[in-house]
Amino acid sequence: MDKVLIYDTTLRDGSQAEGINFSVEDKLRILEKLDEFGVHYAECGWPGANPKDTILFERLKKIKTQNLKVVAFGSTRKAGKKVHQDQQIENLLRSGARVITVFGKSWDFHVIQAMGTSLEENLDMVYETVRYLKEHVEEVIFDAEHFFDGYKNNPEYALSVLRSALEGGADWIVLCDTNGGCLPNEVYEITKAVKESFPQARIGIHAHNDSDTAVANSLMAVLAGARQVHGTINGIGERTGNANLCSIIPNLQLKLGFEVIPPENLKKLTELAHFVSEVSNIPLPKNMPYVGESAFTHKAGVHASAVMKRSETYEHVDPSLVGNRRKVTVSDLSGRSNILYKLKEMGIQVDERSPELVKLVEKIKELEKEGYHFEAAEASFELLCKRHFGLVKNYFDLDAYRVLIARRSTDVSPVSEATVRLYVGDIKQHTAALGNGPVSALDRSLRKALEEFYPNLRDVQLIDYKVRIVNESEGTSAKVRVLIESTDGRRKWGTVGVSENIIEASWIALTDSLIYKLLKDEEEGII
Repeated sequence: MDKVLIYDTTLRDGSQAEGINFSVEDKLRILEKLDEFGVHYAECGWPGANPKDTILFERLKKIKTQNLKVVAFGSTRKAGKKVHQDQQIENLLRSGARVITVFGKSWDFHVIQAMGTSLEENLDMVYETVRYLKEHVEEVIFDAEHFFDGYKNNPEYALSVLRSALEGGADWIVLCDTNGGCLPNEVYEITKAVKESFPQARIGIHAHNDSDTAVANSLMAVLAGARQVHGTINGIGERTGNANLCSIIPNLQLKLGFEVIPPENLKKLTELAHFVSEVSNIPLPKNMPYVGESAFTHKAGVHASAVMKRSETYEHVDPSLVGNRRKVTVSDLSGRSNILYKLKEMGIQVDERSPELVKLVEKIKELEKEGYHFEAAEASFELLCKRHFGLVKNYFDLDAYRVLIARRSTDVSPVSEATVRLYVGDIKQHTAALGNGPVSALDRSLRKALEEFYPNLRDVQLIDYKVRIVNESEGTSAKVRVLIESTDGRRKWGTVGVSENIIEASWIALTDSLIYKLLKDEEEGII
């Protein structure tokens, strides 16, 4: 089985994405996860280019990795300068990295127009830099910047740049689609031509995603002979991003049969993707292949029915292989199969011919017709099902609530006040609270009434609140759907409420959120 080595550049190329600003500690935490996962190389930054990367490499000198090689990144020597007199080359050596990657121009257009030097001088820059570094470090990787564009414009010169790197002692020559403009067929043919020109060379691929083909380009390069693949976790990177390793790795291993990551480590892929998403503060798209929350989600009844019989009917791989899980959602497209699957997840066993199941399906479809939306509100759906089967106890009974909004001429903004009257058993509670809006006031007043009896509700925080118009054509009489996301620090859940009155819709979603917390804690024996 052929082996493909993974070269992660999340900490260098990935950090160039708009909105990302990794701290030194962030980079060290990600590096630890990459090492545990089993990537082979991790490009950590450009020593000397900024104080943060310089500090990082000083810290890395004291850290021993188990699986990966730490890589320092830089460029070839400057034109007209001796390699040993180039400060950035010396910074690379002082970094202490076992492996150094340098990039050089391979597109004649760039050499002449961007660098303003001669084609011959550029070849000398590549050769001398690689040779000098190879005398001092274990491994030198040469990134042929803009290689595919260069090859299409002047194949002889692009190949001569690779030849200079190999003659200088480069361990790897990496073909870069720096502008991300190449298509898979081009990458395959050009990589194959390079392999034929340098049959003994070890070749890598570094693809950007500007044409939305970075993953496909990387796979085609491997099929043409490349054995090192560059990319980032979740495909983060400058402009439209880099090749997404979260798709490349399982495609290579599960689909093409290459040896990449130990199978037991591959099960950590989804966890790794979500970890990098959290640290980078870039939300992971739900529909991201393999690792997204919706990657193995089934909505249509036909799909759910088939998946319950044989998972491969609508799943290209077993989600557990990459650490993800199957999810069946409930919507107006759902049939009994979806509901049965969800009930089974909740531990409720029901015969598929049960009249109660028929009634539940009809109830769900009626609610969907009214504007309810359970795909993003699984907590409300679980409560609906368990209430239907009498599995949710009465934690409290509402007597009345009232919300007042007032603004005097002297007020900067309106003042919201809510009062709640309810019963917990035979005990009547009457509370009032202010909030920065009507829903905030209602939430505070409701909690105030309940926390005396259920102190664990103090853990609950509302982290998202969305309002959607259900039937726009009705104007101000339209129904609204309120979606609320809550957390208690251990888990997150979504609840939904629908009404012509936004306060009532909010009340439904709010009460469901708190009741769900009480139900789950009771099931776990916490209360």
